[in-house]
Amino acid sequence: MGADVRLGRRGFLAGAAVAGVAACTPDGTRPVQRVQEIAEVHQAAAPAERTRPNVLLIVTDDQPKHLAWALRKTRRWLVEDGVEFTRAHSTTPLCCPSRSSIFSGRYAHNHGVRDNYRKLNLDQGTTLQRHLKDAGYRNGMFGKYLNEWRIASPPAHFEDFALLSPVGYVDGRFNRNGTIAKIPGYTTHHIRDFALDFIRAGATDPRPWFAYVAPYGSHAPFTPEDKYADVPVPAWPGRPSVGEADKSDKPPYLRDAHKSLARGRAIRRDQLRTLLSVDDAVGAFHDALVETGQLDNTLVIFIGDNGFLWGDHGWARKSVPYRPAYEVPFFLSWPAGGLASGKQDDRIVANIDVAATVLDAAGVAPTTPQDGHSLLGTTERDHILLEFWRQGGDRRPPHSWASYVSKTEQYTEYYALRTDPKGDPVGTGRVVFREYYDLVKDPYQLVNRLHGASRAGEKELGIPALASRLAADRVS
Repeated sequence: MGADVRLGRRGFLAGAAVAGVAACTPDGTRPVQRVQEIAEVHQAAAPAERTRPNVLLIVTDDQPKHLAWALRKTRRWLVEDGVEFTRAHSTTPLCCPSRSSIFSGRYAHNHGVRDNYRKLNLDQGTTLQRHLKDAGYRNGMFGKYLNEWRIASPPAHFEDFALLSPVGYVDGRFNRNGTIAKIPGYTTHHIRDFALDFIRAGATDPRPWFAYVAPYGSHAPFTPEDKYADVPVPAWPGRPSVGEADKSDKPPYLRDAHKSLARGRAIRRDQLRTLLSVDDAVGAFHDALVETGQLDNTLVIFIGDNGFLWGDHGWARKSVPYRPAYEVPFFLSWPAGGLASGKQDDRIVANIDVAATVLDAAGVAPTTPQDGHSLLGTTERDHILLEFWRQGGDRRPPHSWASYVSKTEQYTEYYALRTDPKGDPVGTGRVVFREYYDLVKDPYQLVNRLHGASRAGEKELGIPALASRLAADRVS
């Protein structure tokens, strides 16, 4: 693990410009090192940096990484005029644990929300929104909060909110600052409009603001708004992991999974269509920030809570230790902080880094431990922990699992564990299956190199050391 260099919003660009030679992305850009001309832009923007930034955090639902076609406005803003993290991960690829990690900056085994039913296990006193509120921020929350959140319960530490519960696409029930009502129409539009009102209020309210915006797209049942219901989408030939012929090296639940390329294409098509409305909303946020003069000093983060498989290995869900499930889109833009350069950053990053990044930008020190780190510095991981727990009472696979993922390899263990009614893990913890993939030679995870491997073969792959590191990560 690299040293944690915490430069903060003032020192980020100047420090990165002299940080030494950083690894280049395939197009030749330097994701960590910032060149001298960007440092000069930073110096020119220094007066604006003395004001704490506004923060706009947009979290999409079940959005896999490869849906760029539907996000042209979003990418024009946040990628062309921001930073795209090309190796972004959801540390638990399931909605409620992932969102709890975004709020708390912690792994699920530390914040306690291991499944979709135990949202109350998250200590609201540890969250990003609590720290910002205490620092004088005006906080707003619009859309989905945590799974199955009671609509009559205001989300903690938000003074302005429009809570959608239960989540859905059409004619949703909202708790709007204490008033509960069903609002006819497409919920993404309502979430957009509530957030726009909040953003525009920043033109007259002297406080910095934090807006958490969480539309339902692109979650099942993948319902697009009427104008996009039949829009043609680009054809998709599939990928080698879809229709995988030989799954004898895969865990039993995948051997019994038979989702087809046709099913994967249908999911992808409908996800694209739902995201077109999200993209329109992001475009409206950009325009409102420009109109009110707030764009320059607003830190914008766009991230998916987890990915989704399109028939890969026969699977058409999430929750599994395969790249389409745990890799997510992650974009960041902050012109006043020097983050508007259109660069790609190939560091290993994750949802647990959101809170630390925002708090660093705001100059707020967290009062609780964090597993993530600020992306405003030059910290680089050599790997990341991914983890998932089988929900108690859920007869559907997969088993609980944990995984070590680096840029080049992935080692996974499945366990005889499940969550009890309190959300705590119970069971023997016995390892019931293992996988190892060379992510450079086998990016689609087709060949489990532990299948039939001898003890000597495992040692040659470095499995004992990986198993020890995974065990340590799971309790850290």
